[in-house]
Amino acid sequence: MVAFRSIGLLALTVGNAWLVDAQVNVKIMTLGDSITGSPGCWRALLWRKLQDAGIKNTDFVGTLPGQGCGFTYDGENEGHGGFLATNIARQNQLVGWLSQTKPDVVMVHLGTNDVWSNQSPSAILGAYDTLVKQMRASKATMKILVAQIIPMKPSNCADCGQRVVNLNKAIADWALKATTTESPITVVDCWTGFDTASMTGDGVHPNAKGNDAMVKCWYDPLARVIRDSA
Repeated sequence: MVAFRSIGLLALTVGNAWLVDAQVNVKIMTLGDSITGSPGCWRALLWRKLQDAGIKNTDFVGTLPGQGCGFTYDGENEGHGGFLATNIARQNQLVGWLSQTKPDVVMVHLGTNDVWSNQSPSAILGAYDTLVKQMRASKATMKILVAQIIPMKPSNCADCGQRVVNLNKAIADWALKATTTESPITVVDCWTGFDTASMTGDGVHPNAKGNDAMVKCWYDPLARVIRDSA
């Protein structure tokens, strides 16, 4: 009986350990510009939707704190207002952010300011290549979600709308070449169905309706990655 009880306790311990492992937190970095971080309340709404769906093994990480969005949420992020992907890559800024936060997943909505500055798709994607290499140097099995960015129609950039279209097409082609089995890249379509007239106040930054659209584009791809990573 003693031996049987010991075996039973061992099995129970192993079983409990498996449950703990299965619920280990997945560390998620949201990387972008002011659309992501100032205040980026779509992140708060996304976190709440995950919670409501029972997906609670998440830890959003970043060197920037969450801003007020009307309720308490896990808001750390790397949404740096005014930043360009090309500058982040050129200045190796991501390396420090990664070393401080150690994410398992990176969500990227980045390139709006590059488009505004008339950087070419090839220059932006060259920066993406650098950033992806840095992510994989931080963690070889990094899961990377890259958005086809939302449309933009600022009053001072008549060509920005088409530049976004050009970039998003290039992102889809780039991801096919950059993805790997160990560190897959998932393209997330945040462009389709996003209307700058009704979903932004300035042609660029999401309003409440735009935040809901951002949650809609991110939720399913992120939920899949979290489930696959746990």
